[in-house]
Amino acid sequence: MSKLETSHIDTCKVYHLPGRDWYYLLGPQNCQARNLVFGLATFPGGTLAAAHVHEKEEEIIYILSGRGAIIADGDERILEPGVAVYIPPGLTHRIRADGPEPLHLVTLFSPPVTPGAYDRDGGNT
Repeated sequence: MSKLETSHIDTCKVYHLPGRDWYYLLGPQNCQARNLVFGLATFPGGTLAAAHVHEKEEEIIYILSGRGAIIADGDERILEPGVAVYIPPGLTHRIRADGPEPLHLVTLFSPPVTPGAYDRDGGNT
C-alpha cells in the first residue's frame, strides 16, 4: 500500500565521504522509493573534495547555502544559493567550497546510488 513517508536530517544515516558528509534522507534504504535517492551534502568551507564519477547514475544538485564551484573536464561553474546543476553519468567531477562557511546542497540520484561506492576508498559510514 502506498503511503506518505518522511525523514528528518537529525535522524537519517550520515555517510562521512572524502571531503564531505552526505545525509541519506529518502531512498530504497528507508522508504518506498525505488528509482531515486534524495540527500543533503555538506562540504566544509575552504575545501576541495576528491574527484569522483557516477558510472550509471544521473545527479542533480541544488545549492542551499555557501559558495563554491563544481569542476568537470576543465569546466568550472560557480555554485551559490539558487543554482541547480545536472551531472550526467560518467562525468568525473569535484566540488570546491569557497569561503569560511560550509557549502550545503541537496542531491537527487537516479537510479539510486550506493553512497560512497564511487569514491576511491569506497566511502565509509
